[in-house]
Amino acid sequence: MTGDTITQRHGTSCTPGRAARELGLKRREFDLAVHLGRIRTVPDEAGGGARRVEGAEIERVRAAPGFPETLLERVKTVGTTEGAALMQVPPGRFTRLARLGLVVPVSFYLNRYRAVVWMYLAEELRQFAADEKNTPLLKARTPEGLRDQLDAGLDLRPRNWRGRHLGFLLRQTDDPWQQAGAVSAFLDPVRIAEVVTDPYERSHLNRFRPGPPVHGAPGSPAARLCEQLMTADDADEIGWLRADLARAVDEAREHRPAPRPAAKPAPEVPDEPRLPHRLLGWLRRRGA
Repeated sequence: MTGDTITQRHGTSCTPGRAARELGLKRREFDLAVHLGRIRTVPDEAGGGARRVEGAEIERVRAAPGFPETLLERVKTVGTTEGAALMQVPPGRFTRLARLGLVVPVSFYLNRYRAVVWMYLAEELRQFAADEKNTPLLKARTPEGLRDQLDAGLDLRPRNWRGRHLGFLLRQTDDPWQQAGAVSAFLDPVRIAEVVTDPYERSHLNRFRPGPPVHGAPGSPAARLCEQLMTADDADEIGWLRADLARAVDEAREHRPAPRPAAKPAPEVPDEPRLPHRLLGWLRRRGA
């Protein structure tokens, strides 16, 4: 009986919500595990666009040594205060390291004041602190060149999060148009139109363009803030995203052209009415 159950389970798949429950994970933890490649998903065979998790994958994750503690530790995220404590530095120094791009956020949320709270992988922070090459950054005075950048307002946290999130999105794509859509998610519509000039291709691309992480109702101040964080605002970042989008659309076009409306047949022109020979002769004699 047990063997039959396992065989049946391996031949099925389930939604991410159900998979999260079966693995004892919160949905946020599950999504992060998927983004990090800890849990593999497959396309929905019904073609609905959503991803699913095979029963065999659930069994694989459960069979890993130390489950579930090891998995939970790998997806544990911390904010600035807890992250600073992990690295044994003051919160101010931790923030400076993050602004300089030396530690990279993995996610964010908006607090009740609509302030952005960046979250970091605890595992990555411990690895950074354990690397002896980083000891001067943790203990010594910040080098003058880096201080000048901070004084000028440098903050790489949004950009680094976008780069990381793009990698998450690309990991979940199985189609060239999906890949192009993932890249386009970080450009505003005007810049997309500059790269993808064909309106039918833009319309098709928009079908695969992911939105920002959901924080608030559409059109709300929170949602607009998330859209701003999702959109590249640095010249060189915009430049390489445009180049990547152009290349991705070229590959998608070769793989499968964007659909276009069927051409309308030309309207039929009715033949001129033919007059009877007798009436035609009478008109000629009358000089008509």
